[in-house]
Amino acid sequence: MTDLDPFTDLLDPPMYVVTAEAAGERAGCLVGFGSQCSIRPARFVVWLSRANRTFRVAEHAERLTVHLLRRDQDRLARLFGGETGDRTDKFADVPWHPGPGGSPVLDEAPAWFVGHVEDRIDGGDHVGFLLTPEVVENGEDGRTTLLSLNDALDITPGHPVS
Repeated sequence: MTDLDPFTDLLDPPMYVVTAEAAGERAGCLVGFGSQCSIRPARFVVWLSRANRTFRVAEHAERLTVHLLRRDQDRLARLFGGETGDRTDKFADVPWHPGPGGSPVLDEAPAWFVGHVEDRIDGGDHVGFLLTPEVVENGEDGRTTLLSLNDALDITPGHPVS
């Protein structure tokens, strides 16, 4: 199998915090794989690692919330990217509120949307969640520098992919 790193090493995509709620359980993680995938109808796909607790909650969730972070929100990035919900309640010291369907919305995120899960797509060690946006919030002026992959390279994942 050919290694994709020579291509992907040139990219610096945005990072997202994805949160989910199902059966009274909340989870969230830092995600580097996500993109708008349709204009009409509006669709976004976010890919969650099968190794991650957030995946285990999201596979039963009707909605997911996808958050953007600013580059200076290192504390949130490290919490959701470097800790595992198997040992840490990531929501204990973070202001949040329930969005549509109870999906957790992080109050400090500059922009976010709640999406209804339309489909789940097997992608190998990740599963794609095809989302239809229901509520979209953007509190930024368009000049904010968002957290990107290169900003998060020093965060050791709470659930590394082997």
